Amino acid sequence: MATKLTTAAVLKYTPHETRREIADTTAGLHLIIQPKPSGTKSWALRFRRPDGRPAKLTLGPLDTSDRENAEEPVLGAPLTLGQARELAIRIHRERARGVDVVAQYQAEQSRKRTAAAAAAANTFAKAVHDYSIHHTTKWGQRPRRWRDDARLLGLRWARGSDPQTVEPEVIKGSLVDSWGDRPVTGIDAEDIVTAVDDAIHNGIPGLGRANEGMSTPRGRKMHAALSGVFRWLKRRRRVAVNPCTGVWRPGPPQDRNRKLTDDEIRVFWHACEKLHAPYKQLFRLLLLTGCRREEAARIRHDEIVDDMVWLPAERTKNHIAHDVPLSALAREQFEGLPRIEGRDMIFAVGPRAGAPGDFSRAKKKLDEEMTKLAERTINPWRLHDLRRTCASGLQQLGVRHEVIEKALNHVSGAYAGVAGIYQRAELLPERREALQRWSDHIAGLLTDRSNVVTALKRRG
Repeated sequence: MATKLTTAAVLKYTPHETRREIADTTAGLHLIIQPKPSGTKSWALRFRRPDGRPAKLTLGPLDTSDRENAEEPVLGAPLTLGQARELAIRIHRERARGVDVVAQYQAEQSRKRTAAAAAAANTFAKAVHDYSIHHTTKWGQRPRRWRDDARLLGLRWARGSDPQTVEPEVIKGSLVDSWGDRPVTGIDAEDIVTAVDDAIHNGIPGLGRANEGMSTPRGRKMHAALSGVFRWLKRRRRVAVNPCTGVWRPGPPQDRNRKLTDDEIRVFWHACEKLHAPYKQLFRLLLLTGCRREEAARIRHDEIVDDMVWLPAERTKNHIAHDVPLSALAREQFEGLPRIEGRDMIFAVGPRAGAPGDFSRAKKKLDEEMTKLAERTINPWRLHDLRRTCASGLQQLGVRHEVIEKALNHVSGAYAGVAGIYQRAELLPERREALQRWSDHIAGLLTDRSNVVTALKRRG
């Protein structure tokens, strides 16, 4: 029997041992009181669907405030008595127009669950994880520095591990650690500006900083890593806009022109004696061949044929296969390195026989030894400057520009495009002669060891 409910009566009803339904005079509206101990109260509407089947629709929990309000009633929200009646009348009007309100409600709930699941799967942490695993370059390969970019944003994979099968470590204090549960659709330009500015002034989150003071390169790296993730997300329609677009980023550094002088080459060569294998041999090989560091560090035994190293396209920066002629002095750098079963890489290190990776420590040791040998501070230089030293040396020896380009597998200007790809072996004899002349030049510098110190002192 229906009862004309009042706000006071609704609040006074107490729970029993069994569930109770108290009908209001509004057609189909019921106050539901759950049994003890919960005793929670809610509103439900009973009616028949268009096909005659009975149905019940839960409208929402009881609003326990003791007075009505003028807010529009919303299905699923707390409802006062007046709001429950208003919502029930609205639903009956929909039914009168032939709407199956149960099917409509179920569809809406399904959309909400789908949206919630999509939001949960589209968090910043999930986005960085997916990007690190699935993003590939235009050549269909994972970027060479994908591990570094993932680390900048807060995920660390062990060196040599397969990201498809190994879960990464979340770096404490990193962006993934602090932004992890945030939907990527909620990250805006202000967040990007804050992250880039923080990297410049305080260091990469979770990684700190290697140098004191401000560092624009840190900010540039952070902007590039974030922009890469959001470009990838936008292409896959997981975000509508890239929040990095239009956000200021630090400009690129000035082009470097540092190269080692002949006197510094002497010091470098002899200082390498103090390094442990394979860094001693690897660093010297970089100078002799002009190869890029990562390409040379991963040379495999089966890539050396007679007096040549063949670097496959998938391991070179420009994805063009590269033949590297080896002079006698260059071949010496491979001698004495043990070939252990299961070690594919010539310069393999560690129990897992991976490529060398502790370049910073080896370079620091090399700088210390060069300073001791020269008895003065050597102007700062990087390992990549050995490539520039090789190119400059070849030029000073009268080698043609196109031969130098081929020798270093550097494609620019007129040598780009189809010609650069299909003329790979065209200048092989010239390249072999050029690198031999460069090797002979270095050997000549090393004949008089006394020049190592005296020449450098004279310059100071």
